[in-house]
Amino acid sequence: QMELEALRSIYEGDLCFRELSPVSFQYRIGETGDPKAFLIEVSWPETYPQTAPVISMDAFFNNTISSAIKQSILDKLMVEVEANLGTAMTYTLFEYAKDNKEVFMENQPVNTVTSVSNSISIGTPDVPPSKKKEKKEQLSKTQKRKLADKTDNKGELPRGWNWVDVIK
Repeated sequence: QMELEALRSIYEGDLCFRELSPVSFQYRIGETGDPKAFLIEVSWPETYPQTAPVISMDAFFNNTISSAIKQSILDKLMVEVEANLGTAMTYTLFEYAKDNKEVFMENQPVNTVTSVSNSISIGTPDVPPSKKKEKKEQLSKTQKRKLADKTDNKGELPRGWNWVDVIK
C-alpha cells in the first residue's frame, strides 16, 4: 500500500513513530519525560481509507491521562478523520495531534498529586494509599518532635518548682 511506504519514509529514524504491524501504528506526541506526552495508535480496517481508521489511546503510556481528556482528544481526531475520509490520513492525524498537543492537553494537570488521584479512578488504588501513609508518618514525626520539645520544657519547669518548694 502506498500510504505504508510513505509513512515508513516520512518517519524513518523518528523515535516517536512505531509500526506495530503493516496496518497498525503508534505515534508518541511529545518528548520523552514530557508530562503532557501521549500515544496515539492508528489501525487500518480492510476498507480504510474509505472507512475511518481505528484510533486508540489505550496504550499503557497514557495511563496517567484522565479518561475525559483521552475522550476529548479522540473526539477531535475523529473530526479530522471525517474531514479526510477517502484519503490516506494517518500522517495527517499524527501531525494534527502534534500541532494541537497543547490544546489537547490543556486540561491535563501536570503536578503529580492529580495524576495520583487520576490513577485511583482508573483502578490502581494500591498506589496512592502508600503515598498518603508516607506523608502521615512524616507529619507525625514532626508532630512528635514538637510534642517532645514541649514536654522537655514542661519537664524542666516542675523540677524548678520543686526546688523552689524545697527552698521554701
